[in-house]
Amino acid sequence: MPLADAPPATDLRALTDDGVAELTAARTISVLSVVSEVSPLVRTGGLADVAGALPAALAAEGVAMRTLVPGYPEVLDRLRGAETVATLPDLFGGPARLLAGEAAGLDLIAIDAPHLYRRGGDPYVAADGSDWPDNGARFGALGLVAARIGQGLIPGYRPDVVHGHDWQAGLAPAFLHFAPGPKPPTVMTIHNLAFPGQFPSSMMDVLGLPWEAFRPDGVEYHGTLSYLKAGLFYADRVTTVSPSYAGEIMTHESGMGFDGLLRGRASTVSGVRNGIDDAVWDPAGDPDIPARYAVGDMAGRALNKDALQARLGLTQAPDALLFGVVSRLSGQKGLDLVLDALPTLLEVGGQLALIGAGDAWFEDSFRAAAARHPGRVGVHIGHDESLAHLMQAGADALLVPSRFEPCGLTQLCALRYGAVPVVSRVGGLTDTVVDANEMALASGSATGIMFSPVTLPALETALRRTAEIFRDPEDWAGMVMAGMGTDVSWRRPARKMAALYRDLLASTPTADAGTAP
Repeated sequence: MPLADAPPATDLRALTDDGVAELTAARTISVLSVVSEVSPLVRTGGLADVAGALPAALAAEGVAMRTLVPGYPEVLDRLRGAETVATLPDLFGGPARLLAGEAAGLDLIAIDAPHLYRRGGDPYVAADGSDWPDNGARFGALGLVAARIGQGLIPGYRPDVVHGHDWQAGLAPAFLHFAPGPKPPTVMTIHNLAFPGQFPSSMMDVLGLPWEAFRPDGVEYHGTLSYLKAGLFYADRVTTVSPSYAGEIMTHESGMGFDGLLRGRASTVSGVRNGIDDAVWDPAGDPDIPARYAVGDMAGRALNKDALQARLGLTQAPDALLFGVVSRLSGQKGLDLVLDALPTLLEVGGQLALIGAGDAWFEDSFRAAAARHPGRVGVHIGHDESLAHLMQAGADALLVPSRFEPCGLTQLCALRYGAVPVVSRVGGLTDTVVDANEMALASGSATGIMFSPVTLPALETALRRTAEIFRDPEDWAGMVMAGMGTDVSWRRPARKMAALYRDLLASTPTADAGTAP
């Protein structure tokens, strides 16, 4: 529907509470998703995967989601049917325009601001490894534009809900809070609390935020302005990407300094676990693996294991217990424990295949491990989507020893592909893997091996447990089948997210309903 032909907004203020609930349950909800990256256009991690998959999943639940994203070259180059829907004469140092169009099946609004976004490489980091010095303005602009759209900047389009993701979108709820006039309710999703988006307090004047907000009950965070805290404090609802992570971040140990704020807002905080696109991640139709397979016909898995071993220079031994890792290489992900546990992994007859990139120390250490153990440790440094699919289809087990994990996507892919997850008992890993204890194995409900605490002895014990079950073909096959039978799609999370939007609108009768895209 052309923007100018969109139907007029319904004024929820004129309805009773029951009328609002009935209306929001029946009509399409219009949501503006505010993100700094979105797959498959620009990706540095799981945030992009979620942003790319959620619109299609929510469409089945009566939610029309448009995605606001910075106009990086990778976005503008693939934008089709682009139409200028608004202009901004001065967006933190230069002119900008909003382009509405389609790319990779996504309904996008791109901020075409060359002075902020037209540069190559990583969205956040310059070639020398340091943050772009103007990130405060770049992502302040993202939040400001989201707020302006929420209040009707684009003719014929005003979303019912503005939904920001992570610190880069954290200012959207703050800008809306301080803006005069009608405004939509807001949702803020935490994908990783470890990144607070900190900038000098002087950014308050640059952004035009009132100094009354710069206080502990506001945006101040250890003497700096935190974009994430702005979102957590001013959003109407806060979500995380798994229920367990929602509980963990309210503790001093895992709250990253935000636990007091989150405990104070506990009634507005909830966890909705992530899913994966089960059409893209489907071993029965995956074009990136040599042999396709499915429950009931698993012969192709052995061929994929052989191909993975060959690709990474491992000895092609069908009976070896092949552990895989697909990960950002960092301390958070527990990859130092994998290095320390390597003697035990090899001792139990294992091989290690790793794909990842990250901290230079980890990259060098895994390359050195492969050199020390030729044929038993294979490493690919860098991101390779096709190889990641082969890893899931060929590895016997997938290691995810994270020290904290908001949700995790790689273990969901592993379940789908029959690679048994070996995971730490934290965050979303707790919510998505059923440990292979005796009763779970006996009942056929076990889908993986969990360990706690996140220490070397606990991981070594988990590796030995994995090897013991691997030597029992019946128990191992039971775990593989249970994992492949688990619904890891977006269907259930999308229903919960849609219900959250409708509940938010029903409980916010002063909000104006938006116009459909």
